Amino acid sequence: MRTTTSELPQAPSLFVQTDGASLRSKAGRGSRNLANLLFEEFSNKIRQGLLNKGDKLPTESELVRSYDVSRTVVREALSKLQAAGFVETRHGIGTFILSTQPSNPSPMLSDRELSESVDVLAVLELRISLESEAAGLAAQRRQSAHLLTMREALEGFEYHFARGEDTATHDLAFHLSIAHATGNRYFQDILAHFGSLLIPRNRITSIHTSARDPDYLRRVNREHEEIFSAIERQDADSARAAMRIHLTNSRERLRLAQRLSQTPAAPAID
Repeated sequence: MRTTTSELPQAPSLFVQTDGASLRSKAGRGSRNLANLLFEEFSNKIRQGLLNKGDKLPTESELVRSYDVSRTVVREALSKLQAAGFVETRHGIGTFILSTQPSNPSPMLSDRELSESVDVLAVLELRISLESEAAGLAAQRRQSAHLLTMREALEGFEYHFARGEDTATHDLAFHLSIAHATGNRYFQDILAHFGSLLIPRNRITSIHTSARDPDYLRRVNREHEEIFSAIERQDADSARAAMRIHLTNSRERLRLAQRLSQTPAAPAID
């Protein structure tokens, strides 16, 4: 039976009562400060039991109005919550509480990984812009053969994940298949140029180990399915949004690991 939006758990009213001006007074200048404070606001309410597993957060528009901040601030705060393992966004449905505690904290990066992470973040910034648009174009232009190639990559990912084997090859194949579906060879050429370096866990191995975060690859797989579903139904806006969420989550997780490694005495969640 398909669940309708009206049947989903609704956002608690406590968010509507928040004074957005007080958030701004704490933040000072800069959207990054506002996003950090909004992240703290959400994570504290989750830890205190004011929000429970399965609860649905208010919509992006409602949060913008309640806190008197921009959409950029709301999106960055939600990305930080996703990277910490507090919430999961299902595009077109909403953002839901996954846990009242963050997932296993990001590990301390070695000196080599900390240095490498600077370049990995730069690549992710490029990918967020490039692949979000590629996903939108793929949704508009994809053919049956493109969908078959994407599905094969997703099934390969799931098969090897279930056996505890390497999934990076199939992860890369999925992203390259989307670039191919755009019909624009330059998208393909740019992504192919990076090859396996496109996948962060090929370069920063300590972040995404099964022992550290057993649910990480499962979340990646779900995010891939969201992207594929939007491309399959030729919903360009949803495809762009799903790809942006997917890549932004990777960026925020790596940023968190960087901060912990650069300031070891700092608390795990700031």
